[in-house]
Amino acid sequence: MSELTVTVLRFGLLLLLWAFVLSLAGVLRSDLYGTRVINRQGAPARSRRPGRDQAPRRNPRVPTHLAITSGPLTGTKLSLRDKGVLIGRNPESSLVLDDDFASGRHARIIRGEDGWYVEDLGSTNGTFIGDYRVGEAVPVETGTTIRIGKTLIELRS
Repeated sequence: MSELTVTVLRFGLLLLLWAFVLSLAGVLRSDLYGTRVINRQGAPARSRRPGRDQAPRRNPRVPTHLAITSGPLTGTKLSLRDKGVLIGRNPESSLVLDDDFASGRHARIIRGEDGWYVEDLGSTNGTFIGDYRVGEAVPVETGTTIRIGKTLIELRS
């Protein structure tokens, strides 16, 4: 082998070693400092002006938001959006759970033509409504309690 080839191999291995060290430092940093929590609360509601059209009456059986009733995030509320709510430990989820029994992408609540549905996304420990383990999309109404690990989520209107 020529001296040039050996030098190029040495620099390549040095570059690969530094890439490994930097990725290891990134993993250690995320383990030490945890996941970044993003406040996803909406802007405060504007006051209505007199003379404006009144909002249509809501169906009390159709949920409008989620409330965590048990678990590490007890008291947290999140509005249901038309695009749905992704629930899991992944920081990119709409509802980030701090629960060891939740998967990164655990479940999602999606809007269907006739209401809201909860769907398990192939999680290891499962998503439950009562004693029923959810697989495919299951319709949910106001008052339904969803259990993900130690976390209980209730749908409210």
